Amino acid sequence: MTDTNLKQGPIVALLLAGTFIAILNQTLMITAIPPIMSEMDITANSAQWLTTIFMLVNGIMIPISAFLIERFTTRQLFITAMSVFAIGTLVSGIAPNFEMLLLGRVIQSAGAGVMLPLMQTVFLMIFPVNRRGSAMGLVGLVISFAPAIGPALSGWVTSHYSWRVLFFIILPIALIDILVAFLALKNVTEVSKPKVDVLSIILSSFGFGGLLYGFTSAGNYGWFSPVTLVTLGIGGLALVLFITRQLRLKHPMLEFKVFTFAIFPHAIIIGMVGFMGLIGSETIIPLFMQNMRGFTALDAGLALLPGALISGFMAPFIGRIFDRVGARWLVITGLVIITASTFAFTKLGPATSMTFITVMYGIRMFGLSMVMMPVATAALNQLPKRLIPHGAAMDNTMKMIAASVGTAILVTVMTTSAETAKQRPEITNPDIFGANMAFMVIAVLSLITLILSLFIKNTPAAEEDTSQRRITVNMQE
Repeated sequence: MTDTNLKQGPIVALLLAGTFIAILNQTLMITAIPPIMSEMDITANSAQWLTTIFMLVNGIMIPISAFLIERFTTRQLFITAMSVFAIGTLVSGIAPNFEMLLLGRVIQSAGAGVMLPLMQTVFLMIFPVNRRGSAMGLVGLVISFAPAIGPALSGWVTSHYSWRVLFFIILPIALIDILVAFLALKNVTEVSKPKVDVLSIILSSFGFGGLLYGFTSAGNYGWFSPVTLVTLGIGGLALVLFITRQLRLKHPMLEFKVFTFAIFPHAIIIGMVGFMGLIGSETIIPLFMQNMRGFTALDAGLALLPGALISGFMAPFIGRIFDRVGARWLVITGLVIITASTFAFTKLGPATSMTFITVMYGIRMFGLSMVMMPVATAALNQLPKRLIPHGAAMDNTMKMIAASVGTAILVTVMTTSAETAKQRPEITNPDIFGANMAFMVIAVLSLITLILSLFIKNTPAAEEDTSQRRITVNMQE
């Protein structure tokens, strides 16, 4: 099906709405956890699983999404994924106990994990190369805006109503999306009916799931806790076996050969560091404001909100600029802004104002909007259509892992630096010193990706008949 005989509007609207509520659910539980703990009489560690399990199942489903996109039609996959998500939402909303609520979150995330790679793949299929930046700009808007309003919406609802209302706000949107999909959604992706390789699915689930949970455990319990060491060990071994198997299969579940195309490896690294810095900043700033400066949770949320709104507002405009000038100068400029603003966060102190945090975070998010979707779009543009589902799945999987790894590392840096600083009398605020050191790590990594971005070239997009054009060719241009 070609770009010209498709009505793009309904497809775009459906996928944006579905992905928006799927991503919104990643952060929707953050401020709802205290009332859930109170009602269901559970500990903070148990309640934290409501967010951890969503991320874990997402991380398992995203790599499988490439196989699912090739196995089922667009209509079948979207309607099934949204139906699974809606069932999970209903189960969560009526859950009589914590176990049922957790099951609902698992079902939710099983459907949600497919949505983002599916949306990216479909957009790259239905839009011509010269309009893909604008299309992916809409993806950037959803990715930026949905997680940003999650805590704010959750906080407002739980302060006025039951936390269950959160799920019953989402449910009608999911049901309407399913109904409209039955009436308006067209099949876009190419179905090749690959053989189901059960062993690959098992290895992928244990590999990516083990790593995600292992790094999350490292942030919560320490790097040398038995849970961390066992899960990281299992995850690492399973992932090595998974990659080895994919390279040997004629039709792999997840195609690792996408890394041989120009720009793709650079883009993955830049995207991973950018996403790690995003999640890391969103973790450290509230900790600094609430635990070290005495601000409220609401203050911390309000400080981060303008930055997220800026990123979401800029995404469509950045997409149009990408269509005109390509990724190179957008990414370089964005990384300069990110690096400079992150270094500003290494000077936090007991007198740091909420205004300073809000402004600098807003500037950082402005820079991030110039990096994340442009570099991902430039990378995916290099792939022939048959590899786009694999490229989108790989991009999103690596970002999920980076967020887990990054959060664990940054929390470790912050706590160990603070402990070390307590032995040094000249450091008057050890906890703040720890936060500054965590931001220093983000700043240095941003600087490294800035150097790496200099090697990005605005190479032409791949066509099917030139799909074997590899990185060695492009690097000579």
